[in-house]
Amino acid sequence: IKKQQQDVLGFLEANKIEFEEKDIAANEENRKWMRENVPEDSRPASGNPLPPRLFNDSRYLGDYEAFFEARENNAVYAFLGLTAPPGSKVGVDVSHSNP
Repeated sequence: IKKQQQDVLGFLEANKIEFEEKDIAANEENRKWMRENVPEDSRPASGNPLPPRLFNDSRYLGDYEAFFEARENNAVYAFLGLTAPPGSKVGVDVSHSNP
């Protein structure tokens, strides 16, 4: 989980995309928010959804696998719901766990 989180954060930082990290390990409110905002069809068969999960405001974008696939296909800005060109600053939220 930590490696995936670092991968997402590193990409956002390298591309100067503003984001807000929401630590779900140390903050029960963030954990509850993430669990409530991950759509039913994107939750695991059992247990709770695990980070990293990406949101644009409260709109769920996907998990690490979806982010990775978008990055491999050079479609990260579309995945993030951003129309701004690379280098622009546009905000997204990243839920994460700090072990």
